[in-house]
Amino acid sequence: MTRTRRGYIARRRRIKARSFVSSFRGSFLKTQQDIRALASSHRDRHGQKRNFRRLWITRINSVIRDGWLYYNYSRLIHDLYKRQLLLNRKILAQIAIANKNSLYIISNAIIKKINWKESAGVI
Repeated sequence: MTRTRRGYIARRRRIKARSFVSSFRGSFLKTQQDIRALASSHRDRHGQKRNFRRLWITRINSVIRDGWLYYNYSRLIHDLYKRQLLLNRKILAQIAIANKNSLYIISNAIIKKINWKESAGVI
């Protein structure tokens, strides 16, 4: 079988691989290493998003449970969506850290407007 010359596609792929490993030193200019580095960076970016979301949820839940009212994270998020107050978890966590009173005001306003019998499923 004759050897196939790959042309410009393979050349573009190799140039792209070399650009990713340009910061590696010595004999570490290997394509396996840059493939591994790209896979790790992709995986860890999604892991970082997961970890931050967990952190925000933990912060919100701790501030809500620590306050003057008996309220938990899942009920807060449910009632926020029910009232169509679209505050994401990052903003809620920043409010919880910077000014706990603001978070209490938000949660109290939600509690007053929601009929608890409807939300609990008891009629």
